[in-house]
Amino acid sequence: MASDSNHIPLSAAQIPADDFARMRSENLARWPTGAEVDLIEAVAFQKSLPVHKQLGWVMRRAAEEGRCLTQPRGGFGTLKLQLELMQALDRDGMADIVPTTTDSYTRNEQWTQAQTGIEESEREGRSMLNGYPMVNYGPIKTRQLIEAIDKPAIVLSGTAMPRLTVEIGFAAGYSGYLGSGIAYTTSYTKDTSIAEGIRNYQYLDRLAALYLEHGVDLHRRQPGFLTGTNVPPCIAIAVGVLDALLAAGQGVRNYGLELAQTLHLIQDAAAIRVCGELAHEYLAAAGYEDMFLPVTSLHWMGAWPQDDAQCQALVAYGGTLAAVGGAVSVTTKSTHEAYGIPTPQANAEGLRTTRMAVYMARHIRLDDLPEFQTEADLLRRETRAIIDRVLEMGDGDAAIGTVKALEAGALDIPWSPNRHVQSRVMPARDVDGYLRIYDPGNLVFADDVAEVHTERLKKRAEEEGVAYDHNLAVSSVYEISEPLDRLLPFPWGE
Repeated sequence: MASDSNHIPLSAAQIPADDFARMRSENLARWPTGAEVDLIEAVAFQKSLPVHKQLGWVMRRAAEEGRCLTQPRGGFGTLKLQLELMQALDRDGMADIVPTTTDSYTRNEQWTQAQTGIEESEREGRSMLNGYPMVNYGPIKTRQLIEAIDKPAIVLSGTAMPRLTVEIGFAAGYSGYLGSGIAYTTSYTKDTSIAEGIRNYQYLDRLAALYLEHGVDLHRRQPGFLTGTNVPPCIAIAVGVLDALLAAGQGVRNYGLELAQTLHLIQDAAAIRVCGELAHEYLAAAGYEDMFLPVTSLHWMGAWPQDDAQCQALVAYGGTLAAVGGAVSVTTKSTHEAYGIPTPQANAEGLRTTRMAVYMARHIRLDDLPEFQTEADLLRRETRAIIDRVLEMGDGDAAIGTVKALEAGALDIPWSPNRHVQSRVMPARDVDGYLRIYDPGNLVFADDVAEVHTERLKKRAEEEGVAYDHNLAVSSVYEISEPLDRLLPFPWGE
């Protein structure tokens, strides 16, 4: 979409109320269901929900009580199928947060094609879309989904173009919305500029702030990375903090950050701890001392194995990692991950498996381990180096600094499809299974920090008898999807 705010110079400053009112009017006119959005009525409906169906309240309560909530992904192509899915996730899966994932046409604002997908889905009696076409159904019909469940609901839009979807979602009664200008633009798009992606999410965050001005505490969440590859925690945390700064600038005060799991117990626990620390540190330094900044842990975001037993282990381990790390919530997957969209039954089973793992690991913490403290200190130094450089390049403005830093490679995303990202940085697992950086591209770390990565990766190459080259990174991407007899064979056979 050509943003209607492209004439406004990019900055992290809040969109003025008059400009935002004009932008909303233009945005809502882009599809007929936009006319159903009535802010005052939507605010009243949000306030009418019991607190246990308001995600902003639920996330704050979970953080206070030290709980780790469970939330899956999930979306189908008709209202009926989506309602059945959400009820199954709520009741059979015992989800603490119930999702609605939108379809690819909706993500790309191709609503005419989405309508065709709805009609085909109804004819076939099964979903012909890979998610729920929220804009086509509009807020009045979509509200049936909110009324059918007894948990808070979150929109998972997977797009750099969320403007109309968020209007429909908030008006329908969704109390959470996942997405951010930096992470989604660099994960999902090829040609969308970083500036446009940031502007689109500034609209979304300004809308969330408008609801807050009317007394509705919605939960906004930064999505981590969905590139399907390894992302070093320092990069994920840096982008999360920058996205949080951009949201705070629009008036958001309830903002979660997501971290994809590296599958190393100590590194993931340290990353969750450091993410929370640095988010509060940088937001407070920018004058936002009233921010609620919970951290969510994401089940493995890379390639999955095709064996159900291996997948079940990944699901359970993902719950363990989140609980041990002290995450406020965990986003789950299922044994169907390698094949496509899971059935409601498989999705619910993944939730229950994760929930049991969370229960079993809920009292375990690693903070006093020397290895944890060493990794946390390393992560702090790596992440601060990236964030400080971005803010320096923007003269303190996170929006301007991000665009400049991504262009120069001072901030970089591994294997990003976006042409405005250098994508030179290359991560790989080291000799102990930690995710390190083989090639930093133009990222700049202190010499002793860089040496940790080089030394531990060279040690891995030496022990495995392989070359110290880019194949260390490539093999790390596919490792977890390999068959079990290749990953851990019987060592003494012929």
